[in-house]
Amino acid sequence: MQMRRLFGCFARSLIILALFASGQFAYAATSEVATGPAVEARLISVEDGVAPGTRALSLGLDLQLAEGWKTYWRSPGEVGIPPSIDWAGSENLTTAEMLWPAPKRFTAFGIENFGYQDRVVFPIRVETTTPGAAVNLQAQVNLLVCSEVCVPQDFLLTLDIPAGVGIDQSSADLITAFADRVPLEPATSNIVLESAALSDDATSLIVTARSAVAFTEPDVFPEMGSRFTFGRPDIRLGDNGRSLWAELPILSAADDTPDLQMTITDSDRAVTGAMDLSASVPTPPFTIATVLPDFAQVLSIVLIAFAGGAILNVMPCVLPVLSIKVSSAIAARGQSDRTLRKGFLFSALGVMVFMWVLALAVLALKAFGVSVGWGLQFQNPVFLTFMFFILAAFSANLFGAFEFTLPADLQTQLADTGKGKGHWGDFSTGAFAALMATPCSAPLLGTALAFALTGRPIDVVAVFTALGVGLALPYFAFALRPGWINLLPRPGRWMIVVKVILGILLFLTALWLLWVLSGVAGQMAALAVLIPTLIVIAIVTMWSKASGRGPWVLLALGLVPTIAASSLAVDDVPQPDTLATSTAWVVFDRGEIPRLVSQGNTVFVDVTADWCLTCKANKALVLDREPVASVLAREDVIAMQADWTQPDPAILRYLESYDRFGIPFNIVYGPNAPEGVLLSELLSTSEVLAAIEQADLD
Repeated sequence: MQMRRLFGCFARSLIILALFASGQFAYAATSEVATGPAVEARLISVEDGVAPGTRALSLGLDLQLAEGWKTYWRSPGEVGIPPSIDWAGSENLTTAEMLWPAPKRFTAFGIENFGYQDRVVFPIRVETTTPGAAVNLQAQVNLLVCSEVCVPQDFLLTLDIPAGVGIDQSSADLITAFADRVPLEPATSNIVLESAALSDDATSLIVTARSAVAFTEPDVFPEMGSRFTFGRPDIRLGDNGRSLWAELPILSAADDTPDLQMTITDSDRAVTGAMDLSASVPTPPFTIATVLPDFAQVLSIVLIAFAGGAILNVMPCVLPVLSIKVSSAIAARGQSDRTLRKGFLFSALGVMVFMWVLALAVLALKAFGVSVGWGLQFQNPVFLTFMFFILAAFSANLFGAFEFTLPADLQTQLADTGKGKGHWGDFSTGAFAALMATPCSAPLLGTALAFALTGRPIDVVAVFTALGVGLALPYFAFALRPGWINLLPRPGRWMIVVKVILGILLFLTALWLLWVLSGVAGQMAALAVLIPTLIVIAIVTMWSKASGRGPWVLLALGLVPTIAASSLAVDDVPQPDTLATSTAWVVFDRGEIPRLVSQGNTVFVDVTADWCLTCKANKALVLDREPVASVLAREDVIAMQADWTQPDPAILRYLESYDRFGIPFNIVYGPNAPEGVLLSELLSTSEVLAAIEQADLD
C-alpha cells in the first residue's frame, strides 16, 4: 500500500522525465495482442530499452473493450472480480505495482458495480533486479468482462525489453493519460476528506468532504474489505457545491470493522485516502431544496395517494372494512342528522388519526435509521394473534353468540348526559378499517408509499394524510349528506341475512389471519391460538346467555392467555427450497441473478408473503395458470421467489433499490434485460409473457 501511494505521487513525473531521457527513437516494445470475447489485451511500455543504471520501468496493461462491455475496479462492488496479473516466470523483475484509474459506477440487476468501459490502461511500475539489464516479462492476466453475460478471460502476455535506450511516444502518452486518472493523495488534491461515521444502527456509512472548487458530478467509493458492500450513495451538496455529504447503505458487512479507504471522484479529478471512523454522525447540509419540496411533484403524489385510498373502499381484499362500514350505516338509520354527522365524522377521525400515527411512526423509525416497509405488522405473531382474536369475537357476535352491550348504569349515564354515546365506537371503527386496509394498499399505492418512505418529513405527512382522506371518503360523504343514509334499504328481516353474511366475511378473514400466522410463527403457534380462542368464545357465549351481561371483561381477560400461548408456541418455520406448485420456485438469492443471466438464463423474481392477498391473487390467476406456468417451467427460465412473510432485511434492501416498500413485486432479468423489466403490482398474463420475451435471448 505504501509503495502504491509513493508511485501515485511520482508516476507521471517518472514518465515525463523518461520522455526526455533520450532523443533516440526506436519501435515500441509491446506484447502481442491477446484477443478474447469482447476484449483485446496487450502490455505496453514507455521504454523500448533498459537504459544503463535504470531500475524502474513504466508499463501499462492496455484493455480495449467492445461496446457495452466493462471490466472491474480493484473494489468491484457487490459482485465482480478485479483484474489481476501473475508475473511468475519473469526475468530480472523484483516487483510490479499496478495502479487503478478512477472507476465509474455501473448498475445491473439492482446491483452496484464499479469499473471501466471502452478502453482502460492500468499503469504498472516495474522494479528490476539488475539495473540496466534486459527484462523478460511473463504476465498471466486474469480478468472478468461483462455485458449481458460475464466472460472470464485468461491471457499470457510476454514482453522482452532489451538493454539500451529508447522511448515510445505513443505508449508514453497513453500511459500518462490514464496515470492522470489515478486518484491523488489527499495532500496533493484540492478535495479534502473530512469525516466518516457509521449511522447509529450501523446500516449506512456517512461521509463528508470539501473541495476548493464546486463539485459537479461527484461519486463516492468506500473500501472496507471484500466482506463490506455498499449501495448507491445519497449525495447532497452545500456551500454552493463546495461541501459534500454522502450516505451509503451497507448491504453486507463483517463482524469486525476494517480500515476504511475512501475514493471520491468528480468529473476528471479524484482523491483516495484513508479515513478514521468518527463517533459523531455528520448531518446533511442545509439547502433550500431539502426544506421546500417540489410542489408539482408532491401534489401529483398526494393525488395518487388520495385516489388509492378511495379505491380501497371497494377493493375485495378489504372485506373487514366493507363489513364494518355497512354494519355502522345500517345501525345509524333513524338517528338525527346531527347525531349521524358526528358519528361519521368520528369514524373519519379514526381513519385520519391512524394514518397520522403511522406517519409519526415512520418519521421516528427513519430518525433512528431503521428501514421501513409497508404492511410489516403482518409479520408480527402477537399482532396477528390479536387481530384473529378480535375478528373471531366480532364474527361470533354477528352470528348471535353474544351481544356487545354497555353496562346498564353506563348506558343510563350516557343517555342522561347526551355526550359521547357511540363516538368511541365510531372512532374505533374508522381506525380498525384503516388498520385492516394496510396489507392490501401497497399494490394501489406503490409510487406514493415509495415517495413517502424515502422522502422528507413533509412528504410523509402529506402522503399519509391524503391516503387517510381517500380511505375516509365514504364517512366524509355521509357526514356531509346524512340524508343519504335513507337511500339504504329499510330495516327488516333482510338484515338478519346481511348480518350472517358479514359474520361469514369476518370469519373468513379471521381464518386468513390464522393461516398467515401459521406461515409466520408455525403450525403449533396457530394451533395454540385457535384452541384458546374457541374456548374463550364458548365460555363468553355461555356466560352471556346465563347472566345477560356484556362480554367485554371476559373477552379482555381471554385475550391475554391467547397472546401468551402464541408467543410460547412460536416455532422455527423452515423455508422450503421449492413450493408445492407446478412451478419449481427457488429461494431468492440476489447475488445469483447476474451469474444465472450470464449463462443465458432468464430470471423471474417474485417477492411475496402469506399476508399479501394480491400476491396470492397474482399467483392463482396468472403465475400458476397456463400459459405462464409452462413458460416459468422452461429449463432456461429460473423462477426465483423471495418470501417476505417473516422479516428479512435483505429482501427489504432489495425492494428499496427499486424504490419499492410494499408487495407484490415482480421483475424479469435476462440477457436482453440485465437491468430488469419491472412488472406492475397487478399482473396479467400478457404482461408477464411479454416481459419474459423481452428479457430472453433472441
